[in-house]
Amino acid sequence: MSDLDFTNIFANCQSQLNSYSYYQKLQALPRNQRWLTLAALFITLQIIVFGSLYLLFGKVAMIGFFASILAGLATGLGALPAVFFKQVSNNVYNGLLGGAAGVMLAATSFSLIVPGIEYGNQLWLDKGLWVVAAGMLFGAFFLHLADNKLPHIHFKNDLNVHTDSLQKIWLFIFAITIHNFPEGMSVGVSFGTGDLHNGIVLAIAIALQNIPEGMAVALPLVALGYNKWTAVGIATLTGLVEPVGGLLGITMVSVFSPLLPFAMGFAAGAMLFVISEEIIPETHSNGRSRYATFALMMGFIIMLALESLLG
Repeated sequence: MSDLDFTNIFANCQSQLNSYSYYQKLQALPRNQRWLTLAALFITLQIIVFGSLYLLFGKVAMIGFFASILAGLATGLGALPAVFFKQVSNNVYNGLLGGAAGVMLAATSFSLIVPGIEYGNQLWLDKGLWVVAAGMLFGAFFLHLADNKLPHIHFKNDLNVHTDSLQKIWLFIFAITIHNFPEGMSVGVSFGTGDLHNGIVLAIAIALQNIPEGMAVALPLVALGYNKWTAVGIATLTGLVEPVGGLLGITMVSVFSPLLPFAMGFAAGAMLFVISEEIIPETHSNGRSRYATFALMMGFIIMLALESLLG
Protein backbone atom coordinates (compact mmCIF):
# COMPACT_ATOMS: atom_id res chain seq x y z
CA MET A 1 0.00 0.00 0.00
CA SER A 2 1.43 3.39 -1.02
CA ASP A 3 1.78 6.50 1.11
CA LEU A 4 -1.04 8.08 -0.90
CA ASP A 5 -3.37 5.16 -0.19
CA PHE A 6 -2.62 5.38 3.50
CA THR A 7 -3.25 9.14 3.47
CA ASN A 8 -6.62 8.60 1.78
CA ILE A 9 -7.58 5.99 4.37
CA PHE A 10 -6.62 8.37 7.18
CA ALA A 11 -8.62 11.21 5.57
CA ASN A 12 -11.68 8.96 5.15
CA CYS A 13 -11.54 7.90 8.79
CA GLN A 14 -11.31 11.53 9.87
CA SER A 15 -14.27 12.41 7.63
CA GLN A 16 -16.41 9.62 9.08
CA LEU A 17 -15.52 10.67 12.61
CA ASN A 18 -16.53 14.26 11.85
CA SER A 19 -19.91 13.06 10.59
CA TYR A 20 -21.00 11.59 13.94
CA SER A 21 -23.41 13.86 15.82
CA TYR A 22 -21.90 13.02 19.23
CA TYR A 23 -18.45 13.99 18.01
CA GLN A 24 -19.81 17.25 16.59
CA LYS A 25 -21.50 18.06 19.91
CA LEU A 26 -18.26 17.30 21.76
CA GLN A 27 -16.26 19.57 19.45
CA ALA A 28 -18.82 22.35 19.94
CA LEU A 29 -18.25 22.45 23.70
CA PRO A 30 -15.87 25.02 25.24
CA ARG A 31 -12.35 23.66 25.53
CA ASN A 32 -12.34 23.13 29.32
CA GLN A 33 -15.77 21.53 29.27
CA ARG A 34 -14.74 19.27 26.39
CA TRP A 35 -11.70 17.99 28.30
CA LEU A 36 -13.74 17.51 31.47
CA THR A 37 -16.29 15.49 29.49
CA LEU A 38 -13.57 13.31 27.99
CA ALA A 39 -11.99 12.83 31.42
CA ALA A 40 -15.34 11.82 32.92
CA LEU A 41 -15.95 9.32 30.09
CA PHE A 42 -12.46 7.89 30.54
CA ILE A 43 -12.84 7.50 34.32
CA THR A 44 -16.26 5.89 33.89
CA LEU A 45 -14.85 3.44 31.35
CA GLN A 46 -11.97 2.54 33.68
CA ILE A 47 -14.35 1.90 36.57
CA ILE A 48 -16.42 -0.41 34.40
CA VAL A 49 -13.39 -2.29 33.03
CA PHE A 50 -11.53 -2.63 36.35
CA GLY A 51 -14.70 -3.55 38.22
CA SER A 52 -15.61 -6.19 35.65
CA LEU A 53 -12.12 -7.70 35.71
CA TYR A 54 -12.14 -7.86 39.50
CA LEU A 55 -15.59 -9.47 39.67
CA LEU A 56 -15.02 -11.94 36.82
CA PHE A 57 -11.33 -12.88 37.11
CA GLY A 58 -10.06 -11.63 40.47
CA LYS A 59 -7.52 -9.16 41.81
CA VAL A 60 -4.49 -10.40 39.85
CA ALA A 61 -6.25 -9.89 36.51
CA MET A 62 -7.24 -6.37 37.55
CA ILE A 63 -3.63 -5.61 38.55
CA GLY A 64 -2.49 -7.05 35.21
CA PHE A 65 -4.66 -4.66 33.23
CA PHE A 66 -3.37 -1.74 35.29
CA ALA A 67 0.20 -2.92 34.70
CA SER A 68 -0.41 -3.04 30.93
CA ILE A 69 -1.64 0.57 31.08
CA LEU A 70 1.50 1.67 32.94
CA ALA A 71 3.70 -0.21 30.47
CA GLY A 72 1.96 1.55 27.60
CA LEU A 73 2.34 4.95 29.27
CA ALA A 74 6.12 4.37 29.36
CA THR A 75 6.03 5.22 25.66
CA GLY A 76 5.03 8.74 26.68
CA LEU A 77 7.88 8.83 29.18
CA GLY A 78 10.30 7.96 26.41
CA ALA A 79 8.84 10.74 24.28
CA LEU A 80 9.61 13.47 26.84
CA PRO A 81 13.10 14.26 25.44
CA ALA A 82 11.25 15.65 22.41
CA VAL A 83 10.16 18.55 24.64
CA PHE A 84 13.82 19.59 25.01
CA PHE A 85 15.61 18.23 21.90
CA LYS A 86 14.87 17.76 18.22
CA GLN A 87 17.25 14.82 17.91
CA VAL A 88 19.53 12.54 19.92
CA SER A 89 22.84 10.94 18.98
CA ASN A 90 22.89 7.56 17.29
CA ASN A 91 25.00 6.16 20.13
CA VAL A 92 22.37 7.07 22.73
CA TYR A 93 19.53 5.80 20.58
CA ASN A 94 21.26 2.53 19.69
CA GLY A 95 22.23 2.01 23.34
CA LEU A 96 18.62 2.43 24.43
CA LEU A 97 17.37 0.08 21.72
CA GLY A 98 20.05 -2.49 22.55
CA GLY A 99 19.13 -2.37 26.23
CA ALA A 100 15.47 -2.77 25.27
CA ALA A 101 16.33 -5.87 23.21
CA GLY A 102 18.19 -7.41 26.17
CA VAL A 103 15.31 -6.68 28.52
CA MET A 104 12.79 -8.22 26.13
CA LEU A 105 14.93 -11.31 25.52
CA ALA A 106 15.23 -11.97 29.25
CA ALA A 107 11.55 -11.31 29.91
CA THR A 108 10.51 -13.55 27.02
CA SER A 109 12.68 -16.38 28.32
CA PHE A 110 11.98 -16.19 32.05
CA SER A 111 8.43 -14.84 32.19
CA LEU A 112 6.83 -16.51 29.15
CA ILE A 113 8.71 -19.50 27.74
CA VAL A 114 9.90 -21.20 30.96
CA PRO A 115 6.61 -20.85 32.89
CA GLY A 116 4.68 -21.70 29.71
CA ILE A 117 6.52 -25.04 29.46
CA GLU A 118 5.86 -25.71 33.15
CA TYR A 119 2.14 -25.04 32.78
CA GLY A 120 2.06 -27.16 29.63
CA ASN A 121 3.68 -30.08 31.41
CA GLN A 122 1.04 -29.84 34.13
CA LEU A 123 -1.75 -30.07 31.57
CA TRP A 124 -0.14 -32.54 29.18
CA LEU A 125 2.66 -34.64 30.68
CA ASP A 126 6.00 -33.85 29.00
CA LYS A 127 4.23 -32.03 26.14
CA GLY A 128 4.68 -28.47 27.41
CA LEU A 129 7.75 -27.79 25.28
CA TRP A 130 5.94 -28.68 22.04
CA VAL A 131 2.81 -26.70 22.89
CA VAL A 132 4.86 -23.58 23.69
CA ALA A 133 7.01 -24.09 20.58
CA ALA A 134 3.88 -24.29 18.41
CA GLY A 135 2.59 -21.10 20.02
CA MET A 136 5.89 -19.34 19.33
CA LEU A 137 5.74 -20.24 15.64
CA PHE A 138 2.15 -19.03 15.39
CA GLY A 139 3.06 -15.78 17.18
CA ALA A 140 5.93 -15.11 14.80
CA PHE A 141 3.74 -15.97 11.79
CA PHE A 142 1.03 -13.59 13.04
CA LEU A 143 3.57 -10.74 13.17
CA HIS A 144 4.88 -11.79 9.76
CA LEU A 145 1.39 -11.46 8.28
CA ALA A 146 0.78 -8.14 10.01
CA ASP A 147 4.16 -6.93 8.77
CA ASN A 148 3.30 -7.82 5.18
CA LYS A 149 -0.39 -6.90 5.02
CA LEU A 150 -0.70 -3.70 7.05
CA PRO A 151 0.68 -0.40 5.74
CA HIS A 152 3.77 0.74 7.65
CA ILE A 153 7.50 1.29 7.38
CA HIS A 154 10.33 -0.10 9.50
CA PHE A 155 12.92 1.56 11.71
CA LYS A 156 15.49 3.45 9.64
CA ASN A 157 19.19 3.99 10.11
CA ASP A 158 18.66 7.42 11.67
CA LEU A 159 15.75 8.92 13.56
CA ASN A 160 15.84 11.95 11.32
CA VAL A 161 15.36 9.94 8.12
CA HIS A 162 11.65 9.83 8.94
CA THR A 163 11.30 13.59 8.77
CA ASP A 164 11.35 13.68 4.97
CA SER A 165 7.67 12.74 4.66
CA LEU A 166 4.61 13.23 6.84
CA GLN A 167 3.08 10.08 5.34
CA LYS A 168 6.17 8.07 6.23
CA ILE A 169 6.03 9.33 9.79
CA TRP A 170 2.47 8.09 10.18
CA LEU A 171 3.32 4.75 8.58
CA PHE A 172 6.16 4.41 11.08
CA ILE A 173 3.82 5.29 13.97
CA PHE A 174 1.41 2.64 12.71
CA ALA A 175 4.27 0.11 12.74
CA ILE A 176 5.02 0.92 16.40
CA THR A 177 1.33 0.52 17.21
CA ILE A 178 1.19 -2.89 15.48
CA HIS A 179 4.12 -4.14 17.55
CA ASN A 180 2.76 -2.79 20.82
CA PHE A 181 -0.37 -4.96 20.64
CA PRO A 182 1.33 -8.36 21.15
CA GLU A 183 3.53 -6.82 23.83
CA GLY A 184 0.43 -5.81 25.77
CA MET A 185 -1.07 -9.23 25.16
CA SER A 186 2.03 -10.87 26.64
CA VAL A 187 1.57 -8.86 29.85
CA GLY A 188 -2.09 -9.88 30.01
CA VAL A 189 -1.31 -13.54 29.39
CA SER A 190 1.34 -13.51 32.10
CA PHE A 191 -1.00 -12.00 34.68
CA GLY A 192 -3.79 -14.28 33.45
CA THR A 193 -1.85 -17.22 34.86
CA GLY A 194 -2.43 -15.81 38.34
CA ASP A 195 1.35 -15.45 38.84
CA LEU A 196 1.84 -11.89 40.07
CA HIS A 197 5.64 -12.21 40.05
CA ASN A 198 6.02 -13.13 36.39
CA GLY A 199 3.44 -10.55 35.39
CA ILE A 200 5.25 -7.72 37.19
CA VAL A 201 8.64 -8.67 35.74
CA LEU A 202 7.24 -8.79 32.21
CA ALA A 203 5.35 -5.50 32.62
CA ILE A 204 8.57 -3.78 33.78
CA ALA A 205 10.42 -5.24 30.80
CA ILE A 206 7.81 -4.00 28.33
CA ALA A 207 7.80 -0.57 29.96
CA LEU A 208 11.60 -0.29 29.62
CA GLN A 209 11.37 -1.41 26.01
CA ASN A 210 8.72 1.22 25.24
CA ILE A 211 10.95 4.14 26.26
CA PRO A 212 13.12 4.25 23.09
CA GLU A 213 10.01 3.61 20.97
CA GLY A 214 8.40 6.73 22.39
CA MET A 215 11.51 8.70 21.53
CA ALA A 216 11.51 7.29 18.00
CA VAL A 217 7.94 8.49 17.46
CA ALA A 218 8.07 11.93 19.09
CA LEU A 219 11.40 13.32 17.84
CA PRO A 220 10.60 13.15 14.10
CA LEU A 221 7.18 14.73 14.72
CA VAL A 222 8.84 17.69 16.48
CA ALA A 223 11.33 17.99 13.61
CA LEU A 224 8.38 18.20 11.22
CA GLY A 225 6.94 21.14 13.12
CA TYR A 226 4.44 19.44 15.43
CA ASN A 227 3.85 21.02 18.82
CA LYS A 228 6.19 19.32 21.32
CA TRP A 229 3.43 18.21 23.67
CA THR A 230 1.28 17.07 20.75
CA ALA A 231 4.18 14.84 19.67
CA VAL A 232 4.46 13.45 23.20
CA GLY A 233 0.70 12.82 23.22
CA ILE A 234 0.79 10.96 19.89
CA ALA A 235 3.69 8.81 21.10
CA THR A 236 1.77 8.01 24.28
CA LEU A 237 -1.28 6.96 22.28
CA THR A 238 0.79 4.42 20.33
CA GLY A 239 1.59 2.75 23.66
CA LEU A 240 -2.01 2.75 24.85
CA VAL A 241 -2.88 -0.02 22.42
CA GLU A 242 -1.07 -2.27 24.92
CA PRO A 243 -3.92 -2.30 27.48
CA VAL A 244 -6.20 -3.53 24.67
CA GLY A 245 -3.83 -6.43 24.05
CA GLY A 246 -3.47 -6.89 27.80
CA LEU A 247 -7.24 -7.13 28.26
CA LEU A 248 -7.45 -9.70 25.45
CA GLY A 249 -4.62 -11.76 26.95
CA ILE A 250 -6.13 -11.73 30.45
CA THR A 251 -9.62 -12.72 29.37
CA MET A 252 -8.43 -15.32 26.87
CA VAL A 253 -6.34 -17.35 29.30
CA SER A 254 -8.73 -16.83 32.21
CA VAL A 255 -11.73 -18.16 30.29
CA PHE A 256 -9.86 -20.81 28.30
CA SER A 257 -7.17 -21.97 30.75
CA PRO A 258 -6.01 -24.91 28.56
CA LEU A 259 -4.87 -22.27 26.04
CA LEU A 260 -2.43 -20.79 28.54
CA PRO A 261 0.80 -22.57 27.45
CA PHE A 262 0.02 -21.92 23.78
CA ALA A 263 -0.85 -18.27 24.51
CA MET A 264 2.41 -17.76 26.41
CA GLY A 265 4.30 -19.27 23.48
CA PHE A 266 2.36 -17.07 21.03
CA ALA A 267 3.28 -13.91 22.98
CA ALA A 268 6.92 -15.04 23.22
CA GLY A 269 7.11 -15.74 19.50
CA ALA A 270 5.63 -12.34 18.65
CA MET A 271 8.13 -10.58 20.91
CA LEU A 272 11.08 -12.54 19.54
CA PHE A 273 9.96 -11.62 16.02
CA VAL A 274 10.03 -7.92 16.90
CA ILE A 275 13.46 -8.23 18.55
CA SER A 276 15.03 -10.11 15.64
CA GLU A 277 13.24 -8.37 12.77
CA GLU A 278 13.25 -4.77 13.98
CA ILE A 279 15.26 -3.89 17.07
CA ILE A 280 18.59 -5.72 16.72
CA PRO A 281 19.00 -5.01 12.96
CA GLU A 282 18.34 -1.32 13.65
CA THR A 283 21.08 -1.16 16.29
CA HIS A 284 23.57 -2.77 13.88
CA SER A 285 22.65 -0.74 10.82
CA ASN A 286 25.06 2.19 11.01
CA GLY A 287 28.41 0.73 12.06
CA ARG A 288 28.12 1.46 15.79
CA SER A 289 26.85 -1.91 16.95
CA ARG A 290 29.28 -2.33 19.87
CA TYR A 291 27.35 0.13 22.06
CA ALA A 292 24.16 -1.76 21.38
CA THR A 293 25.77 -5.15 22.01
CA PHE A 294 26.96 -4.19 25.49
CA ALA A 295 23.65 -2.44 26.17
CA LEU A 296 21.81 -5.63 25.21
CA MET A 297 23.92 -7.61 27.66
CA MET A 298 23.29 -5.05 30.41
CA GLY A 299 19.56 -5.10 29.72
CA PHE A 300 19.53 -8.90 29.93
CA ILE A 301 21.51 -8.84 33.20
CA ILE A 302 19.20 -6.20 34.70
CA MET A 303 16.14 -8.35 33.99
CA LEU A 304 17.96 -11.44 35.25
CA ALA A 305 18.70 -9.64 38.52
CA LEU A 306 15.13 -8.36 38.73
CA GLU A 307 13.80 -11.86 38.19
CA SER A 308 16.04 -13.16 40.98
CA LEU A 309 15.26 -10.34 43.42
CA LEU A 310 11.50 -10.52 42.94
CA GLY A 311 11.56 -14.31 43.05
